[in-house]
Amino acid sequence: MNTYTWQFPQLEAYPTLQDKTDVVFTVHWRFRGVNELGNSAEVYGSVGLAPYDGEGEFVEFVNLTKEIVTSWVESALGEEQVAEFKQSLDGQIEAIVNPKSISLPPPWNWLT
Repeated sequence: MNTYTWQFPQLEAYPTLQDKTDVVFTVHWRFRGVNELGNSAEVYGSVGLAPYDGEGEFVEFVNLTKEIVTSWVESALGEEQVAEFKQSLDGQIEAIVNPKSISLPPPWNWLT
């Protein structure tokens, strides 16, 4: 069984918007799958967020948590896309564990 984790190496923000500061508008993400043997694969990208319009809940930058940003990214991507990422990572990890082909040096290189 593979486990999956999100990483967010960078958040892009407007310095000020609608009388708020550090308003995040883009999240750069990495989504990693790891099996029980430590084999791993990763996909990465970025997602734009709906611009803050002065309405609704606003989370101050200093109060952001990984869980909050994860919910934003998963909501923006959608359940189907996240499921496709998991399926792709599973396939990549399976290919590491059980490769369909391998590269070998010529046997005469062993003799010299």
